[in-house]
Amino acid sequence: MASCPTLFVAAPASGQGKTTVVAALARLHTRQGRRVRVFKCGPDFLDPQIHAIASGSPCYNVDLWMCGEADAAWRLSAAAADADLILVEGVMGLHDGQPAAVELAARLGLPILVVIDGSAMAASFGAIAYGLKHYRPGTQLTAAFANRVGSAYHAGLLEKSLPPDIAWYGYLPRDADAALPERHLGLLPAAEIVNLEQRIEHMADLLATTAAATLPPPVTFAETAAPTITPLLTGKTIAVARDASFCFIYPANLDCLAALGARVEFFSPLVDAAPPACDAVWLPGGYPELHAEALANNHRLWAALASHVDAGKPLLAECGGMMALFDTLVDLGGQTHTIGGLLPGQVTMKKRLAALGLQAVDLPEGSLRGHTFHYSQVVTPMGVLAQACRPDGRQGEAVYRRKRLTASYMHLYFPSNPDAAAHLFLAQLGPVSSE
Repeated sequence: MASCPTLFVAAPASGQGKTTVVAALARLHTRQGRRVRVFKCGPDFLDPQIHAIASGSPCYNVDLWMCGEADAAWRLSAAAADADLILVEGVMGLHDGQPAAVELAARLGLPILVVIDGSAMAASFGAIAYGLKHYRPGTQLTAAFANRVGSAYHAGLLEKSLPPDIAWYGYLPRDADAALPERHLGLLPAAEIVNLEQRIEHMADLLATTAAATLPPPVTFAETAAPTITPLLTGKTIAVARDASFCFIYPANLDCLAALGARVEFFSPLVDAAPPACDAVWLPGGYPELHAEALANNHRLWAALASHVDAGKPLLAECGGMMALFDTLVDLGGQTHTIGGLLPGQVTMKKRLAALGLQAVDLPEGSLRGHTFHYSQVVTPMGVLAQACRPDGRQGEAVYRRKRLTASYMHLYFPSNPDAAAHLFLAQLGPVSSE
């Protein structure tokens, strides 16, 4: 058994400031000399990038459906063994989704801090906090935090509105320097946020004199063993694209590849003429549409990847990685870019969200879970290898295959089935796991 002060940071809806508050809390306690571990509920690549910078440690995802309760339990238990504070950022509103964030907090016994945008309210602040606590019986909502507050007087009104069983945790003012900028996919990637370090430090300064500066009560976590993973990729080298154009990588996926025995070598499609010598390639998601001209001009890279695939070597392309492999990509300005040319068809960027949500797919390699989030559409004559499905049974993303090239909009979570993930990177399919 391990115990560690822990908070599950939730909100009544998206856009309330959860990420801002978690980043500020992580930095505040980190600079006090505490070891802070941050987790993100649900599928997300952008928030964890910010939390990793704020805390100085990788931020892992926990989700009852995509990752599984056992995966979340052992990750939190392991963190509790060597951390001084654990922060878990929720997703959407506390009670939104199936399963909702509140379900994860309940199953793991995590006390909840609710962040509420108080900019246009007074006593309603307390009513919202009360409703979130009592909507589901037994919800451990212990404290409330106000964001975008107009003044100290305004903060006092919000604090007075809280019922006795919900503690006041402090507030952040309505301050452009105490917020994180957004764009069409939500928050900007950490690398693109101007003065991110200064913003995080400023937010931490604002919390230094509030209740947030003290540690919450400890939570005891049952000792949970890490999953047993067969090293099916021993001796294999996997080249992983990682730069501004391909930056959506779950740290857990890299850990899973390492546990499978693989050696990971990173490269940049924006500047490298070829991937490093390898047995397989992984093109993760990202923003190829924002770097389309530079990618299109890197002709040697795409020729090298075409030779790689023609030789029967595996290539996994997810979302942005897949988009870059089609014949053409049309950006939001209507300009057409000829990029990869490894897959027939055209990708067109859209101003509206095209798909969002959790997904599962049955591949010849086995069953894997993950999610999708994209603003583009593909038109291709290729046949479909497999069709993902959503948790409610609705149809999800298509998976395409050419030789050992596997491509889809779906972002896979490798730990959901390490054996299946391993076989995606093997030239010969061989026996597979259906777990």
